[in-house]
Amino acid sequence: MKVGNQKVVSLTYELRENDAQGALIQKVEKDRPFVYLFGVGGLLPKFEESLDGLSVGDSFSFELSAEDGYGQPTKEAIIDLDKKIFEVEGKVDEELVKIGNQITMQDQDGNPLDGIVLEVTDSTVKMDFNHPLAGMDLHFSGDILDIREASAEEISHGHVHGPHGHHH
Repeated sequence: MKVGNQKVVSLTYELRENDAQGALIQKVEKDRPFVYLFGVGGLLPKFEESLDGLSVGDSFSFELSAEDGYGQPTKEAIIDLDKKIFEVEGKVDEELVKIGNQITMQDQDGNPLDGIVLEVTDSTVKMDFNHPLAGMDLHFSGDILDIREASAEEISHGHVHGPHGHHH
């Protein structure tokens, strides 16, 4: 069986900055593999394209430019928010709202959106909502551990169920 649409793929990988010798960003090992439903649009398109057609036991190694990854950082993703939105019972949690902290917020549609606190004033909190990997060229290397047909339920839900996947 080969990696392709409507297949559940389990894999290990190392993600490095720039190239195979770059700084290690993330490592996914066999005891907790990355398991995903191929072809539903949840991953970077060039990432999926690079794995398409591989088989169990195959190794992979490829680079994604920043443009094919998370794009370039934009000034529009850095915004000043009213400090009052961080109040709970009239008080701001100073341990939460401090420079360098990542805070999960919601966009206008209610989707989670992570931002990094850049600056805190008496009335505002400046946050950067650019993806943490924006502007970076990325290098992935790893191994395909398992491939199976997705269930009808997984296909209709758009994600993997069961071990290392989503649980309802």
